[in-house]
Amino acid sequence: MEVAEAQREMRDVYLNAGPGEAVAALVWFISAACGTWVSPKAGALSLIFGGMLIFPLTLLCLVALGHRTSVRSANPLRELAPQVAFIVPIVMPLAGVAMLQKTSWFYPAFMVIVGAHYLPFAFLYGTRSFLALAGILIVGGFGLAFSGVESFSAGAWLTGVVLSVFAVFSLTRRSP
Repeated sequence: MEVAEAQREMRDVYLNAGPGEAVAALVWFISAACGTWVSPKAGALSLIFGGMLIFPLTLLCLVALGHRTSVRSANPLRELAPQVAFIVPIVMPLAGVAMLQKTSWFYPAFMVIVGAHYLPFAFLYGTRSFLALAGILIVGGFGLAFSGVESFSAGAWLTGVVLSVFAVFSLTRRSP
């Protein structure tokens, strides 16, 4: 299987990652609400534990939409997808360390982590829009952290909006 064919299958099976982005946006919005109206700890924990549900809920969405939930075993990118997914939990403790330094740095740190996680999606799906998504989250995370904004949940709300916009774009985009 050629790389272009493998990427096309990734786009077709996972609907350009749109359902995953939509589920992730929902998790970020729930976390933002918890962080805004309950407590920073509730916001952080809801993102951490909600984040663990993103992939299973994405698969559930694909099933509900009548789609397959995995690429063929012959797809050489099949093994790359879980490796990309595990970037987030491996570096997640850094967001906790950032929060210990300054509470308002939790979401900006997580934005950088999630943005970095989206960089390899550009190759995985053969779509440059993931570079834009990654860039917005990374630059937004650093910008928010060093802007002097003390709002704990601003980064979570921003990320929820960004992921929602990209989910709509991904779901309405035709695969080449």
